[in-house]
Amino acid sequence: MIELTKNGAYLLNGRDLIPEENKALGEQKLGRKLDREEGRKGTIAWGILQDHNTSGSPDHLKIRYDALTSHDLTYVGIIQTARASGMDHFPMPYVLTCCHNSLCAVGGTINEDDHLFGLTAAQKYGGIFVPPHVAVIHQYMREMHAGCGKMILGSDSHTRYGALGTLAVGEGGGELDKQILGDTWDTDYPEVVAVYLTGRPQPWVGPQDIALTLCRAVFKNGYVKNKVMEFVGPGVSSMSTDYRNAVDVMTTETTCLSSIWRTDEDTRAFLKEHHREADYKELNPGEVAYYDGCIQVDLSQVKPMIALPFHPSNAYTIDELNANLEDILRETEKKAEEVSQGRAPYTLTDKIRDGKLQVQQGVIGGCSGGNYSNVAEAAALLRGRSMGSGEFALNVYPSSLPVYMDLMKKGLLGDLMAAGAVVKTAFCGPCFGAGDTPNNNGLSIRHNTRNFPNREGSKPGQGQMAAVALMDARSIAATAANNGILTSAEVYGDVFGSVPEYHFDDSAYKARVYNGFGKPEPEQKLFYGPNIKDWPEMPELGENVLLQVCSKILDPVTTTDELIPSGETSSYRSNPLGLAEFTLSRRDPGYVARTKAVKELELAREAGKDLLLENPELGTLFRRIQGIPGGEGAALSNTEIGSLVYATRPGDGSAREQAASCQRVIGGLANITQDYATKRYRSNVINWGMLPFHLKGEPEGFEVGDWIFVPGIREALDGSLDQIRAWVLKEGEPVELTLFIKPLTQEEKEIIKAGCLINYNRKK
Repeated sequence: MIELTKNGAYLLNGRDLIPEENKALGEQKLGRKLDREEGRKGTIAWGILQDHNTSGSPDHLKIRYDALTSHDLTYVGIIQTARASGMDHFPMPYVLTCCHNSLCAVGGTINEDDHLFGLTAAQKYGGIFVPPHVAVIHQYMREMHAGCGKMILGSDSHTRYGALGTLAVGEGGGELDKQILGDTWDTDYPEVVAVYLTGRPQPWVGPQDIALTLCRAVFKNGYVKNKVMEFVGPGVSSMSTDYRNAVDVMTTETTCLSSIWRTDEDTRAFLKEHHREADYKELNPGEVAYYDGCIQVDLSQVKPMIALPFHPSNAYTIDELNANLEDILRETEKKAEEVSQGRAPYTLTDKIRDGKLQVQQGVIGGCSGGNYSNVAEAAALLRGRSMGSGEFALNVYPSSLPVYMDLMKKGLLGDLMAAGAVVKTAFCGPCFGAGDTPNNNGLSIRHNTRNFPNREGSKPGQGQMAAVALMDARSIAATAANNGILTSAEVYGDVFGSVPEYHFDDSAYKARVYNGFGKPEPEQKLFYGPNIKDWPEMPELGENVLLQVCSKILDPVTTTDELIPSGETSSYRSNPLGLAEFTLSRRDPGYVARTKAVKELELAREAGKDLLLENPELGTLFRRIQGIPGGEGAALSNTEIGSLVYATRPGDGSAREQAASCQRVIGGLANITQDYATKRYRSNVINWGMLPFHLKGEPEGFEVGDWIFVPGIREALDGSLDQIRAWVLKEGEPVELTLFIKPLTQEEKEIIKAGCLINYNRKK
């Protein structure tokens, strides 16, 4: 069904896949020598990246994007940063959607204040504003902006439009600010991995089944981490473009950098239906394309899947799960114990009824599940059936008003509602914990993008815990038809495969979307609600840094949801200090108080107070510092004080910059890691002026509360980053610690030295 090559592979004429070790066979077929470097230029990714590269170097990219997009959890902070940096207009199409903070209830007026800020910003700076409940961010971009050969940057991790020939990347807000201010997105040329598809999916197999199969195969081994996944092979054309879109958006969960697909006549038909046939062009690999790895997938062998809590890669076929129900569920219960840390029990084996798994809730929606074809297939299965009046409930969120309208006109929403499903408007909330939180100890099955711990809205700290399993809309509908007993869509296989042709009606967009690109109105005043706050001032990096360890997390991976929770924090995304109160609240509730105490020391230092006299502990520390190598000239005037988080591998998941900015605004100055889970989180750390340290060896030399002194850090940033001396100031003799920083661009070094991206831009 799925196979990974150990090395690279050549693709000849888009059809013949030749593993690198069989290069001689490929040369025989081609009739000439194969060259790896020339072959790299034959990938689809190469052409798009080089077309957008402004550096003059094919290996060191400086990318200018064609369009930007953000939603209402991120756009206020991005615009505030750009304003503070001197922005006067949006130089490219910038789409502001309202699909995350759509519910204007919790938090009083806060969410709608943010929306009015977004509208007035679009008017003032020449942007595009999509009001609440009109479309989720990625569906709108598919319908209105993505096109073959384009590049789009979004402040959401699921910014993926590869199935439309667009190489799209999800990043933190700082990277969008760079584009707005005329700068570039900088990266070394990434490795490209082929996803070679053959066969045709069975009618009862949906895009989520294929996506979960991929996640299971490549997440844990890091096979595609920070690489581009390029979908090629004859199997691509066995799927409609709408179906491909729903596979593509889930590539984020593999930790790849981006994705791109070969295009065909179905891509053209999709763009034509959306009134943008001019955005089509055929994209295929060249006669010879070299890939740094290859994932071969026989689509005909993919089975209906389920990803159990607490990650999309924790995937099984539904048949596997049902055949080993108790054993697999007990393993998941063990993971739940680690997640809850004794604060809230969570059980699954008690949901086994007569040898089958009873589910409490189902959700189909968002950028992965709310597509037209997914909802239509669910409606086909549920037509004429009843979910029953038991504990299982099903909520369906079509991904945009055009999708909603066409499903309504064809009677498909009526079929769902007649079966007992509740149909709602376009909203991303169930995906990140702002809607449809299940009952305590409940299990929800969802065709959404993520099932990270507590992302569904439960609060273990208050004794409440639920969990999510990911499934395809077809199997969710099959489960609904069976009154919530977990059921594979294969059981109802004969109902699938006859989706009525989609018709795109953009009248709702014409009526409600504000399209001001190229027409800024400088006199327009921005709407400010009481929760919308400016970023606090950040100091420049000191010559030396004194860091207190305020949290030490030894988990294999720390998600951005754990760094700054989703769900209940959403209404505070426009208030940097208000939001920062939630930092690490689910993982280390004592962190905020510890780092704020360090922040008070730094604020007193900046104010010129004689801390060494007022704070005996600090005075003792500085006397000890002055006796270690590099510390001879250390003083309050040249030593910045900040907090430090150690995490083994932080940053899996969301692109939200708040995972870094919340650390920064309440005293964070550095992270120490073994590695960063994603490029986007590391970029956020850098853009907020924090030092992205790595540790050589195990984290055995320091604990929470210890102080670490790093001498000459500004000077170190201009030299070799391979070895940076630091000292843990233990009782008795200081303990040397060897840190390093992976390569930084010159601009990234200057951002860190300036204290943050805002300061850097002001200096420019």
